[in-house]
Amino acid sequence: LIRYQGSDRLYVPTDQLDRVQKYIGSEDAPPKLNRLSGSEWQKQKARVKADIDEIAEDLVQLYSERHDAQGFAFPPDTPWQREFEDKFPYEETDDQKRAIAEIKRDMEQPRPMDRLLCGDVGYGKTEVALRAIFKCVVEGKQAVLLAPTTILVQQHYQTILKRFSGYPIRVDMLSRFRTPAEQRATLEDIKTGAVDIVVGTHRLLGSDVSYADLGLLVIDEEQRFGVKHKEAIKKLKKNVDVLTLSATPIPRTLHMSMVGIRDMSLLRTPPEERYPVQNYVVEYSDELIRDAILRELGRDGQVYVLYNRVQSILRRLVPEARVAIGHGQMREHALEDVMLDFYEGKYDVLLCTTIIEAGLDVPRANTLIVIDSDRFGLSQLYQIRGRVGR
Repeated sequence: LIRYQGSDRLYVPTDQLDRVQKYIGSEDAPPKLNRLSGSEWQKQKARVKADIDEIAEDLVQLYSERHDAQGFAFPPDTPWQREFEDKFPYEETDDQKRAIAEIKRDMEQPRPMDRLLCGDVGYGKTEVALRAIFKCVVEGKQAVLLAPTTILVQQHYQTILKRFSGYPIRVDMLSRFRTPAEQRATLEDIKTGAVDIVVGTHRLLGSDVSYADLGLLVIDEEQRFGVKHKEAIKKLKKNVDVLTLSATPIPRTLHMSMVGIRDMSLLRTPPEERYPVQNYVVEYSDELIRDAILRELGRDGQVYVLYNRVQSILRRLVPEARVAIGHGQMREHALEDVMLDFYEGKYDVLLCTTIIEAGLDVPRANTLIVIDSDRFGLSQLYQIRGRVGR
């Protein structure tokens, strides 16, 4: 039975079920319903088709302009670059080495780079991006790392500070963790070129942000940015090298890579000592959840429990665990504070909805329990699964 606007109803025979598809859209707002009769649905489809045609034309124009544009050809690696790379405390995988070589080759060409770096969460995309950023800033150019959430920005900022320490490179960030006065000072430093690397959310795409000499734009979790953000990104990147990172790229991005509009590097090999995630699909059981949580806590780890109908069942099941709750109906700042507290180890268990999809790296969180997993899409489960397994 399909319900339309008003009292309109349509019964579809089960032998024609292949003609019915689940609606996929924003979880925040229910879709607008149309009447079964009338022309509103046809008009809506025509408007969307016109919008799609316009976006397609814009993309074709952008990529043809980028193809013909003169970008900056970075020189070959300096001794500093080799010293920076030697400081990486782990052994690079063969895929990482290949991706790094491909990105450097692109950056040394006069044509602007447009490369998608695709690999599972924890497979080392960030380190590959940091080497490209270093290559950019040692030549006096600015680099921008764009991430979808404030907490992810904070995490990238800390990683870059640690990785770039000892070099005369200034790193700054734009996010709500900075006061308005600090943000104004950062904007001025970006404009004058005093900042070499800036990490931020879509705030970096604001009309009041201007760059002294932008050389590289790195976009993390591109699939998390909306259409309006992508419009703003397009204005930034006519002749700037662009590196996009994603574990689950959106179909358009993937298609562009497949047909050769964008180049693609793949990270298929897990780093050494990264264990594959063990997946179990089982019937719900209080005892099983309690055992899984206690086993993780027993090795001083943390746990995600993903449950879209948020309830505090865990306080009854595992009273000895410190439980935090995080979901999309909380105020944005309250949600970020909970996520930050979990990251800092103030809680053992995070009972949450799909808001954990954005790639926060919590090294001690190695168990993830998804309740009612049949309610999620495959790519969504794949992305969520990447929250554990470090």
